[in-house]
Amino acid sequence: MNAAVPSSSEPHVMQTYGRLPVALSHGQGCWVWDTNGRRYLDGLAGIAVNTLGHAHPRLVPALQDQVAKLIHTSNYYLVPLQEKLAAKLVEISGLANVFFCNSGLEANEAALKIARKFGHDRGNTSPEIMVFEGAFHGRSIATLSATANPKIQAGFGPLVPGFVRAPLNDLAAVEAAVKAHPNLTAIFLETIQGEGGINPARVEFLQGLRRICDTHDLLLMLDEVQCGIGRTGKWFAHQWAGIVPDVMPLAKGLGSGVPIGAVVCGPRAATVMGPGNHGTTFGGNPLAMRAGVETLTIMTEDGLLANAEKIGAQIKAGLEAGLSGVDGFVEVRGQGLMLGVALDRPCGALLTQAVEAGLMISVTADRVVRLLPALIMTSDEAAQLVGILVPLIKRFLAQPKS
Repeated sequence: MNAAVPSSSEPHVMQTYGRLPVALSHGQGCWVWDTNGRRYLDGLAGIAVNTLGHAHPRLVPALQDQVAKLIHTSNYYLVPLQEKLAAKLVEISGLANVFFCNSGLEANEAALKIARKFGHDRGNTSPEIMVFEGAFHGRSIATLSATANPKIQAGFGPLVPGFVRAPLNDLAAVEAAVKAHPNLTAIFLETIQGEGGINPARVEFLQGLRRICDTHDLLLMLDEVQCGIGRTGKWFAHQWAGIVPDVMPLAKGLGSGVPIGAVVCGPRAATVMGPGNHGTTFGGNPLAMRAGVETLTIMTEDGLLANAEKIGAQIKAGLEAGLSGVDGFVEVRGQGLMLGVALDRPCGALLTQAVEAGLMISVTADRVVRLLPALIMTSDEAAQLVGILVPLIKRFLAQPKS
C-alpha cells in the first residue's frame, strides 16, 4: 500500500503535493513574502500563471469591480464578457471562435473531444490521435492517456485507447505513423513541452506537421496552455513558425491567477461541436472573463511580449555565461520567459536550496530547472535571478553525484 502520511501542518488536506515548508502571505510584482516576513524573488509565477505578477495595480481594481457586480451566472444566459474576450483571442490568433472552460486540463479534454468528433463526422468510428514522447497534457484519465510519463500514469489503468505516440521533432517518424494508422484524425502536441523538460518543437517540425495535416485532412492541435499568452515573446509559441493550428488549448497565464481555460478553434474545427456536445458549469464566468480581458489589454498596452523576449534573452545569456564549462551543465533551452536549465543529474534538491536563497523555481523532468517568471520582470530583477541561481547550480554540481 502506498499511503501518504498526513502533514502535521495540514492534517485535513489530502496529501497529493510534496510541498516545501513555506506559507506565502502576499506579493507585489515579481516578489512574494511568507508568513514570517521573508521575501522571495518569484521565478515561477505560479507555474506560468501570474502573467502580470502579484497585485498588479490595474488588474486588482478591475477584479474588485467585477466581484461587486457578477462573479457567476451560468451558461444558460449570455455572458457579454465571453464575446469580448473571445474576440480578442480570435484577433491575436487568426482563428475563428472560442470555448471557455476552467483549466488547461479541461481545455485539453475539449480538444480531444473535438478531434474524436471530427473523425466521427467523417465516418471514422475509431478515431486515433497522435501524441508525442515527453508530452504532458493533464491528469484526467483521457489527458493522462495522452501524456507520456509512466510515473504519473502508474496505478490509474486501464488508460483510454486511441492514442498513437511518436518522437518529437522527427518528421519521418510522423509520416510513417500517419501511413500506418489510417484512423488518425488529429496530431496533438505542446509547442514547447513544459513538464517534459522545456523541449521546444522545432520550427521546421511544426511547419512539416502543418503540411502533413493539410495533406491528410487531420486537425493540427497545439497545446499552448503553458507556453502561450506572450510567454515566448509572441502571443503564441507556434507563431514563431509562421503557422496556424486548427485547435489551440489555452489556460494558465490567460487570467493572471484567476482560473480560466479556453479552446480556440480555426475554421475546420469551429463548428465540430454543437449544442449538447460539450459544456461546463463554471467556464466562462464573468470574473474569469474580466481577468482575461484585462490581462490581454494590459499586456498589449505595456508591451509585455517584447519585454518577455528581451528579459528572457538576458536571463538565458546570463545563465549560459555563468555556467559555461561547468561540469554537469548541459544547456539552457526554451524561449522568452519559458526557460529550462538542463543538468546531467536529478536536481530536485535545488528546490529547497533556492528557497533558502530567496528564489522560487521549479524542477521538471528530474534534471531541468524550470524558470517561468512574470512577464513584467525587469532587467534588474533578471540580473538578481541569475545572480542567485548560477552559484546555487555551481555548488550543487560540485557535489558528488548521489
